[in-house]
Amino acid sequence: MKRNGFFLILGLVMGAAVPLQGALDPVAIPKEGEPEGRIVVLQANPVDQAFRYDIFQKSEEEKEWNFIISYTHLGDEMLFDINNDVPTRFKVTALDKDLNVLEEAVTEPVITKAMWFNTKRIVRFIAMILFSGIILYYIRKARQMKEIYLRPIAGLEAFEEAVGRATEMGKSVLYVPGIMDLDQVETISGVIILGHVAKMTARYEASLNVPVSRSLVMEASREIVNESYLSEGRPDLFNPDMVHYYTDDQFAFAAAVDGIMLREKPAAVFLQGKFYAESLILAETGNSIGAIQIAGTGSPSQIPFFVTACDYTLIGEEFFAASAYLGKDPKLLGSIKGQDIIKGAIMITILLGVIFESLGFTFFKDIFNL
Repeated sequence: MKRNGFFLILGLVMGAAVPLQGALDPVAIPKEGEPEGRIVVLQANPVDQAFRYDIFQKSEEEKEWNFIISYTHLGDEMLFDINNDVPTRFKVTALDKDLNVLEEAVTEPVITKAMWFNTKRIVRFIAMILFSGIILYYIRKARQMKEIYLRPIAGLEAFEEAVGRATEMGKSVLYVPGIMDLDQVETISGVIILGHVAKMTARYEASLNVPVSRSLVMEASREIVNESYLSEGRPDLFNPDMVHYYTDDQFAFAAAVDGIMLREKPAAVFLQGKFYAESLILAETGNSIGAIQIAGTGSPSQIPFFVTACDYTLIGEEFFAASAYLGKDPKLLGSIKGQDIIKGAIMITILLGVIFESLGFTFFKDIFNL
């Protein structure tokens, strides 16, 4: 009896001195339902007297353990990112307050794989197919020369009126394609619209003046004006000096354009492109000489100044869609019509969602969470 008691006490002392192996028991498994893979869930059991837990990671391709993060306590679900199709192990080390290792354990290799089809984006896939079909339908309809109704935009309808007024008064048309380079989409849109305005000036034999603040914009504008005059059968009226460069400096350019306005007093002023603080300076000067001013920009901060000082303003998408309205290209017209239908459908969907959510019905929202 005494001998059994001795061995029992000895076992308890040894058990207290040496921590039990496998107490952490870490397990790493791929996260379920993750379409892109890569996400691993790490779980481990806490260790008594542990002050900190260090997490290490090592893939099959690596020789050394990489430290990831430390925790003061182990959560129920710790998420980590690994490379797909590469076996990866995790090591969990439990440390006491003196940073002595109490226990460490390594997981079995874990492998993640990406799904062939992301089931969380079924609604987006259906919406993409539906929206693409609507746009292609209207493009085909436009190509078949069927009538495509687009809501009238006053600013675009005033283009020909402005050029016609300049012709009747024997004055010039001033066109400013913004102050930025061709790396800005608004500048590109402004140069495209310039081509349509140049066709009108060629048709009515009006004088065209295009000051620019970038050398690349100057070359692109000259080419598009030249093509416009050729397409109207009036290459004799084209002069490369119609498009001329002043300076890259913002306010020096604004002063130069203001000088043109005050000296030549053009009957029509087009401000189409990317503008900043000089927008109001240009628009106010044009307003002071009594010119018809048509502005267009995608910069929300400059739209209020143009609306205040100009006769017509193309706001945001109207400005980017202007070339389609003016050029009557079936592909562009059909695309714009399709986009308008899609925007209307999205607005109705949002309205229905607000109504159902306000009434406490969640089924409509749940459809979009599929």
